[in-house]
Amino acid sequence: MCGIAGIFHTQGMKPVDPARLRAMGDVIAHRGPDGDGVWTAPGVGLGHRRLSIIDLAGSPQPMASADGAAMLVFNGEIYNYQELRRELAALGAVFRTDGDSEVILAAWQHWGVDCLPRFNGMFAFALYDLRARTLLLARDRLGVKPLHMATLADGSVIFGSELKQLLAHPMLRRGLDPLAVEDYLAWGFVPDTRSILAGVEKLPAGRYRLLRHDAPPPPPVQWWDVSFAERDSASQKDLEAHLLHRLRKAVTSRMAADVPLGAFLSGGVDSSTVVALMAEASRDPVKTCAIGFDVAALDETSWAGAVAQRFATQHHARTVSADDFALVDRLVAMFDEPFADASALPTFRVCELARQHVTVALSGDGADEAFAGYRRQVFHHREEQARALLPVGLRRPVFGALGRLYPKADWAPRPLRAKATFQSLAEDGEVGYACALAVTAPEARAALYSPDFARLRGDYRAETPLIDLMRQAPARSGLDRAQYADLKFTLPGDILTKVDRASMAVSLEAREPLLDHRLIEFAARLPEPMRVHGATGKWLMKQTMRRYLPDDVLFRPKMGFVTPIAAWLRGPLAGPARAIATGSALSRAGWFDSARIAALAESHIAGRADHSRVLWQLLMLDRSLARLDPALGS
Repeated sequence: MCGIAGIFHTQGMKPVDPARLRAMGDVIAHRGPDGDGVWTAPGVGLGHRRLSIIDLAGSPQPMASADGAAMLVFNGEIYNYQELRRELAALGAVFRTDGDSEVILAAWQHWGVDCLPRFNGMFAFALYDLRARTLLLARDRLGVKPLHMATLADGSVIFGSELKQLLAHPMLRRGLDPLAVEDYLAWGFVPDTRSILAGVEKLPAGRYRLLRHDAPPPPPVQWWDVSFAERDSASQKDLEAHLLHRLRKAVTSRMAADVPLGAFLSGGVDSSTVVALMAEASRDPVKTCAIGFDVAALDETSWAGAVAQRFATQHHARTVSADDFALVDRLVAMFDEPFADASALPTFRVCELARQHVTVALSGDGADEAFAGYRRQVFHHREEQARALLPVGLRRPVFGALGRLYPKADWAPRPLRAKATFQSLAEDGEVGYACALAVTAPEARAALYSPDFARLRGDYRAETPLIDLMRQAPARSGLDRAQYADLKFTLPGDILTKVDRASMAVSLEAREPLLDHRLIEFAARLPEPMRVHGATGKWLMKQTMRRYLPDDVLFRPKMGFVTPIAAWLRGPLAGPARAIATGSALSRAGWFDSARIAALAESHIAGRADHSRVLWQLLMLDRSLARLDPALGS
């Protein structure tokens, strides 16, 4: 696992200053503490920071191809590189190292951009072809590894694994994008379709760009997508067998490493599945790590401990204070962009713990998106069944009226929030799912904005790209479209961003076996009853894993990393919550109604209402703006 950087001129072949590349690399030393390198040629420069995982001494980067005609900087892992190496050697390729980086170079020289579908892995890389004078920028299928880029005023394209690398370049303009603020308030993160800084882009998952010195940067080209348009007709018994085979392959392929390897273990279905299959494949005890809280209602360590005991792992657990708010400023620096997923705090703590024992940790991320494990997906599936029974001409007036009349109950579990359900049923499925997914509803966001910001936002609404994505999805049903949206929108923007930044902040490589693309493609073909069965999501996966895990692990209510944000904002963070309204970067930006924010803060602190989610979002946005724009931070 590593970090990459680069500068490429699209208006001629001006020299690149190696010092700028080094500066862009130095700010991500945490991603690669084991080595660094810079390479320049007319019109192009590549930089690299290395965290050694495979071929520890033999694969320094930037790396040249065997014939010196191509140069590579690469962040990630290619899990099938040994198979590709044998295939390429049979075609005449010569290899000098034992790692996967050189395989990427040889694959490019033999197959061009058609090499991308051959890779099974997580990656973001830049490959410069000295003969063709082109630069290939590519990102893996699901977006496990990040890649940011910007075009500067002189026509040069700068890129890097993290936004802070682009900020290290003196020519990058720091103008904030108000539409990204709208996105952030809706989702709690800035999705890959946008950046908090105007002019900065994120290469979308499953896409590449091929840059030339004599042309402006072309739009990204999609090289992979997942289709929900087909259905597998096999029996449940056969589907279970096929799934188990794919799960085993996905896990074992990610256990190759020349450094200590382990796993995160929460005691939930997904991490327990990964640990069970690791234990089955390993001759030595698996190293597992879990984080607990000193508040019983938030603590899952007993479940993790039971699974660890079941598979005789070398288990490490740590209890941290639920009042871990001291991490806030570190998180802001870690993510660069505003990021309000509060589970980032315990995620960082479990990465810290894991790094004391291993250099690579396998996680259980991805199964909820692939197999319909989120409660919101199950609710959406049932709502779609209700929509199918009633014509839209009846649904809108009936459920719309009920939604307006029914009292709000945001404090209640989703099944008991009838107002939200009625409002959702009055809309099309795509609109209903986008509203269910939003952290802050459109009307709540609008109430926060100042008149000036409302004019800047114009007609744009954060839900629109998600609704369009769902409507254009290669899918048959509403459940398909919801899962497609989670895989393509929420997963890379939220879940994978969280794990990448938290793990790399402590120089830990996190691998996601449940995001193996063959597993994702298999899951997308499953009949709906194999995904959602009654009120149970992830049905086939849970049935398949009954041979390994007890029912109380497989079917207990989903918990996840929970953080007591509401209590913090009434206690130690009450002062910062009040300060958002006045004397903050947010107030200096002039985008928000200060009186409205002050009223929300006082109502929450007094316990009259729970505004913790929006206050946490505003607090994290305020801290991020102060770092991104020095004028606002003063």
